[in-house]
Amino acid sequence: MAMAVSFGIKSWIEGGVITAVIGLNIIVGFWQELNAEKTMDSLRSLSSPTANAVRDGKTISIPTAEVVPGDMVEMKTGDTIPADVRLIEAVNFETDEALLTGESLPVRKEADATFDDDTGPGDRLNVAYSSSTVTKGRARGIVFATGMYTEIGSIATALRQKRSKRRPVKRRPDGTAKPHRYAEAWTLTASDAIGRFLGVNVGTPLQKKLSRLAILLFVIAVVCAIIVLGANKFSNGQEVIIYAVATGLSMIPASLIVVLTITMAAGTKRMVERHVIVRNLKSLEALGAVTDICSDKTGTLTQGMMVAKKAWIPAKGTYSVGTSNEPYNPTIGEISLSPLPPSKMDFSNEEKAGVVDYAELLENNKNLVDYLNVASLANLAHVHEGRNGKWNARGDPTEIAIQVFASRFNWNRHRLSQGENATWKQIAEFPFDSDVKKMSVIFEDTKCGQKHVFTKGAVERVITSCTSIFSTEHDEPTEVTEKIRDQILQSMEALAALGLRVLALASKPYDTPVESGNEIDRNGVENDLTFRGLIGLYDPPRPESAASVRQCQKAGISVHMLTGDHSGTARAIAAEVGILPSRMNELSKDVADSLVMTAGQFDKLSNDEVDALPVLPLVVARCAPNTKVRMIEALHRRKCFVAMTGDGVNDSPSLKRADVGIGMGTGSDVAKDASDIVLTDDNFASILNAIEEGRRMFDNIQKFILHLLAENIAQACILLFGLAFKDSRGLSVFPLAPVEILWVIMITSGMPDMGLGFEVAAPDIMSRPPQSLKRGVFTIEVMIDMLVYGLWIAALCLSSFTLILYGFGDGDLGSNCNDSYSSTCDTVFRARATCFACLTWMALFLAWEMLDMRRSFFRMQPGSKRYATQWMHDVWRNKFLFWAMIAGFVTIFPTLYIPIINHVVFKHTGISWEWGVVFISTLLFFLGAEAWKVGKRLFFRRRTRGAGVEGGKSESVDLEAKAFGRYIGERSLTSGREEGVGKSKKTAQ
Repeated sequence: MAMAVSFGIKSWIEGGVITAVIGLNIIVGFWQELNAEKTMDSLRSLSSPTANAVRDGKTISIPTAEVVPGDMVEMKTGDTIPADVRLIEAVNFETDEALLTGESLPVRKEADATFDDDTGPGDRLNVAYSSSTVTKGRARGIVFATGMYTEIGSIATALRQKRSKRRPVKRRPDGTAKPHRYAEAWTLTASDAIGRFLGVNVGTPLQKKLSRLAILLFVIAVVCAIIVLGANKFSNGQEVIIYAVATGLSMIPASLIVVLTITMAAGTKRMVERHVIVRNLKSLEALGAVTDICSDKTGTLTQGMMVAKKAWIPAKGTYSVGTSNEPYNPTIGEISLSPLPPSKMDFSNEEKAGVVDYAELLENNKNLVDYLNVASLANLAHVHEGRNGKWNARGDPTEIAIQVFASRFNWNRHRLSQGENATWKQIAEFPFDSDVKKMSVIFEDTKCGQKHVFTKGAVERVITSCTSIFSTEHDEPTEVTEKIRDQILQSMEALAALGLRVLALASKPYDTPVESGNEIDRNGVENDLTFRGLIGLYDPPRPESAASVRQCQKAGISVHMLTGDHSGTARAIAAEVGILPSRMNELSKDVADSLVMTAGQFDKLSNDEVDALPVLPLVVARCAPNTKVRMIEALHRRKCFVAMTGDGVNDSPSLKRADVGIGMGTGSDVAKDASDIVLTDDNFASILNAIEEGRRMFDNIQKFILHLLAENIAQACILLFGLAFKDSRGLSVFPLAPVEILWVIMITSGMPDMGLGFEVAAPDIMSRPPQSLKRGVFTIEVMIDMLVYGLWIAALCLSSFTLILYGFGDGDLGSNCNDSYSSTCDTVFRARATCFACLTWMALFLAWEMLDMRRSFFRMQPGSKRYATQWMHDVWRNKFLFWAMIAGFVTIFPTLYIPIINHVVFKHTGISWEWGVVFISTLLFFLGAEAWKVGKRLFFRRRTRGAGVEGGKSESVDLEAKAFGRYIGERSLTSGREEGVGKSKKTAQ
């Protein structure tokens, strides 16, 4: 509109400059959008479904797009099938093919079956189809079709068409509709189209809010233009119209959307560098508002690499394994034996019974052999030594740890069941099922033909299936009584208290004939077992987990552990990483009981009872999918903003329900699809990285929005108040020319604002409470800052303009000084140049002041000892911003002193002694900005003292008190806001 008006009144220079600005916006915007789309495409490829393919004898995880015909792929429960696969091995394998066939029930697959060529897709039980999900079991197969050549691909080809943007007509049950319904549909369709054009109904919430802001500013710009015309009696003269155009342009933040796009694209790239893939841009805004994190334990807080630490064989005693830096190497680590069961051992003063030789342990030790048979054969993991002497493992971490333990005695599954000298042959397998919590296999002894059942699983489930046990008192098996079961559970509790995950092992001879093709009843297999012992596995916490949890608590974020492990194991790990307070014994019984619960205890509570708890549980053990969803709902009722981690199919409901769903890179494809972000390293510290990046981006967006809009306010005020300066014809003389305004908007603002978008996180960014998404970036503080900085800049610029005109000049405003230079306009041109130089330099200094919205420019790093030179390091740290500022300082001189450009384009002239006014005005702005920051800090410090610990950043309160004070008999430390600082500090202490 401004371009059209300028050309319409034959203001070729202004129109040409505006055209150039529009072209620059289009080019830069297009280029950045293109780069952002490329970035998002690369991120989508990183977060796309993956497949486990066997290549070069190794199982590797590759993106589905890289799967080719001929690949052998392995599939397990929760996976999305990457292509159409001909099965060669299927163990209890079922897939959900509802998206292909419409069949609501999972389909059981048979690898050995064959069918005629004309058999329909739904009846080909030897084929697993692309995009269907595995609901049970495991399988291997050969890929024979990918992409559009798959069955689902053929459907996608038929459906490939653009989605209609027309609103559907609301019809009656019989399909008819009244005329007004058609009008309603067309009206809504038109409003949607207008909204998309204006950007108010597309993009993230922040982008929608900024689009609405742009429309509001446009309306304000039109009002300002009308004011200008009214002040000049609605004259249709060229000067008046150009003044109105300039005033309207001063309210439009032309570079805002471009800078926002660059910031978001750079943020996603930084996330990838910190092991976080963003699948949903809305989560970038939501991360900074997270108040509670519900995290899994295994692989997230811990290393996900299990190590066998204790093995209890009732007839022999407890074996303890020493520490090792190589969890897959069975030749490293000492082993010792104690004749006591774990329930009677004092682990705090555990005495080593001496290192025992593995070969000696096996001599005349049938109980150990029976135990190792179960550990090795009821196990799908593979542990082997590579050619380079390095030990490798493949399989589930739990099974790998058990297989490594068996391999210490040279009792490896590969040696026992494969090759010409194999002593065992597998007959059947019953995979782990979440309902029975057991896994069993049937093997046949090749020497004597005797078949055996080997079972491992959850202790409480296995012991209910056991009827006999070997003990130190008897050489023959004795009956398992309730007393013996209690003793086993006591030993399990003793191991779990050490933070170990405890499994039970059992076996029995199997005399029932097994006929090929007949399905074996699992219930008949997993009963009347002989209890062989317990094995305690340790998943050590990641070294960075404790520090990350502590940092979360410092940032006002509560961490909850929701795990399927035993309560004792969960409690031990939670205490080790700092989720539970170290002074648990000082808490009241009600609070202590509510901190650690099992899923059974939590699920028995009604919603009202949950809401009445003094604090929601920090640890929930034996967690089920519905328990996680209930926890999220309970947190939502307390007005919390929740991030949830998950890696399994059963986690997808809670990931969808959470405000920010966090999937694991090694998790199932179903969980990844339900997530907003994906961690490539499954590390809890990466969640903290994501939250920090979210807060950093939020801060930077606030900074450059404040910088942009403060300048807009300053320019608009300068021009509106400048209406009072009238020449001999009674027309207003503008203090800033249109091209000067465009120069400030694009050069002085655009590039520094991009630099602010790249600014690193503030030193205290993780010491603040979470942000509020309800208000967003436009907080009360930001809006007040906007007015203060804008009005202060406008006042100083108008003062410099007035001082040159009336203080050092004769006050003659000449005639036609808005259009061309003459001797009578020299004073006006000098005053305008002075005002322009002041505005440019103040805008640049304002960008540097925005590095921290509260701290002094000279003390932005509170812990630094460089009292005099710290500001130099701060301005040089962000090199893009530094050179953008230097460019802004330098490029003003060509606009002032190059002939024709100064008089004809910018409507000002070169200045000399007036630079003194510029320096003094800039210094006054700098002092005013610093004084405003000091005042704000004093104000917020007073509020901090009155609000208690959580409301501010009091460094005198002990960190652990800040982290755990809310649990010591109080719902939250925010009670200090209502009951006074005294009680709040007492609570924290």
